[in-house]
Amino acid sequence: MQSTRPQIKIYTDGACQKNPGPGGYAAVLLHQDNRREISGGYRRTTNNRMEMMAAIAALSALKVPCDVAIFSDSKYLVDAMSKKWYEKWRRNGWMTSTQEPVKNPDLWQRLIALTEQHRVIFLWVRGHAGNEENERCDGLAVHAAKGKDLPADDGFEAALAGGSDLLSGAI
Repeated sequence: MQSTRPQIKIYTDGACQKNPGPGGYAAVLLHQDNRREISGGYRRTTNNRMEMMAAIAALSALKVPCDVAIFSDSKYLVDAMSKKWYEKWRRNGWMTSTQEPVKNPDLWQRLIALTEQHRVIFLWVRGHAGNEENERCDGLAVHAAKGKDLPADDGFEAALAGGSDLLSGAI
């Protein structure tokens, strides 16, 4: 039986001017003939956090439960979600199999909660390889990272202020 949920394709990308440094994220959401582009940035963050924020922002923009295919050039994001690494991390109190703290737990928790509202698959695309939507996301993310008066990435900055290595090793 075919799903009656809206079928959404989402392309995402993240960028950082330095890593860590000013960062941006972007997503292109496609549904039938409709297109929506979203982007944003932070004054100090990491590339991996921006890759995750792109998916979080895109899923947050959906108003009803959907069937979603997210295309990303981030192996970090795609592997963690498609191979369900996060299930083990969560069971282990956000520790890896080597008993190291999982990087970016604040964003993983947000992303997981959003994916539970939809049926989501994550698919890897090669970055900078001519995929039109991936290239568009890259341009939007780079532009967002160069924005004026970027807000703080509270999760990243709080971890730095607390001396935590939870996020700083994400680069």
